[in-house]
Amino acid sequence: MTARVRLAPAALAMVIALGWALPAQAQQADEAAELRAELARMRAQMEAIAERIDTLERERESVDPARPTGAGADAIASAAAPVAEVAGPDPVPAGAPVPVENLASAEGWTFEPFGRVQVDAGVIDAPDAISAPGLGFVSGLRRARIGVAGDLPGDFGYKIEVDFSSGDLVLNDALLAYDAGDLRFQIGHYNTFQGLEELTSSLFISFLERAAFTDAFVFQRRTGVSGQYETDDVLLQAGVFTNNVHDASEDGNARWSVDGRAVYAPQLGQTRLHFGGSLHHRELNDVDTVRYRQRPHLNITDVRFVNTGAISAESETGYGLEAAAISGPFHFASEAFWQKVQRPGLADPTFFGGSIEAGMFLTPGDRRGYKGFKFDRVRPVSPLGEGGFGALQVNVRYDLLDLVDAGIVGGTQNNYSASLIWIPAAYTRFLIDYSHLVYDDAVIAAGADRDYSVDVIGMRAQVDF
Repeated sequence: MTARVRLAPAALAMVIALGWALPAQAQQADEAAELRAELARMRAQMEAIAERIDTLERERESVDPARPTGAGADAIASAAAPVAEVAGPDPVPAGAPVPVENLASAEGWTFEPFGRVQVDAGVIDAPDAISAPGLGFVSGLRRARIGVAGDLPGDFGYKIEVDFSSGDLVLNDALLAYDAGDLRFQIGHYNTFQGLEELTSSLFISFLERAAFTDAFVFQRRTGVSGQYETDDVLLQAGVFTNNVHDASEDGNARWSVDGRAVYAPQLGQTRLHFGGSLHHRELNDVDTVRYRQRPHLNITDVRFVNTGAISAESETGYGLEAAAISGPFHFASEAFWQKVQRPGLADPTFFGGSIEAGMFLTPGDRRGYKGFKFDRVRPVSPLGEGGFGALQVNVRYDLLDLVDAGIVGGTQNNYSASLIWIPAAYTRFLIDYSHLVYDDAVIAAGADRDYSVDVIGMRAQVDF
């Protein structure tokens, strides 16, 4: 078939116009007449080509306007071969950003940005005899994170996330994962497997802060490799880890841990149950120390009323239990964790932390989200701006942290909390909570008294994408 040639209508018009724009004052009339005749023949040929192009386009559309096949496709492909314009989507203008999907999707890549901002403010009311910094009104950027996640060719996935709330870039997650049916393997820097609330995103917890023991016992992201087996209602996780990247030192490789978690989460009608346990063992250097301490419910203050101080240690072993349930607007969750420190030549203390919480939605039809064996996003049935108010949830919790054992007197913190959460839309959240904390053997004395109470009111505005 004759090769297809396409000239833009403007170019065709320009060529035709040139035939009539030649100088009228040509030196020889016969030469001008001959030239005009030649241009007329060219115009006739181009009009024939244009008509042929239209015919070919109609043939292509009659086969399949989206994906030509068969003889029609061959004809169109043959005719289009020398054409300067490329069939398909319009080209991206020079200097414009190229859409990510155009770069990645053809090769099996996906690219999904995400982030969150949490702004906190609160008041910490301690006995007048205490003059430690960080009391009274406090406020700050609790979290400000941004990251990307997606898939790679060959059933691989990735995630990278950083936090810049402190003014410096802090690496949270940087991992590569491989999925093989029910199995998943990960390598990189990410959270270890230490309980339901610790693994639930801060976007979806019931209070401003998680239960005290999760911070006190230094649950954090570490560098390691792990494997996971997951079905609809069973999860098994285990891994080997070294340090958090921001705690690495010259002898950092001498510290390592093994962590594991098992969960059974059956769905019984409209009720989701959750039962689990976790194990943590960390080997330290020959001469090393650990320290367990915690803030009074608000992380944006640096004051700590419970603190073991530095404890010489060879290793630490922790084990935890977790249980939860979601039924309609109600939810329940409880955890307990024991942390034992192996000390050289001294008695080994075991510290304890635990919490129990319950909550319910006041707005009809709303319930707590659950996904991936942890709590997840709440999506209001009637979001604000769509004829509704959003979701409104109330919660209560008792939270205990006991850092007194085997001659170590780090204090005991009993926290009685209540919270009110308003979720106007799925990615926006406002939270206010109140905590009454009762201390025994606090490390900060109120005059001569180490047994006293502290009241805390905290608020948060949160948005994520």
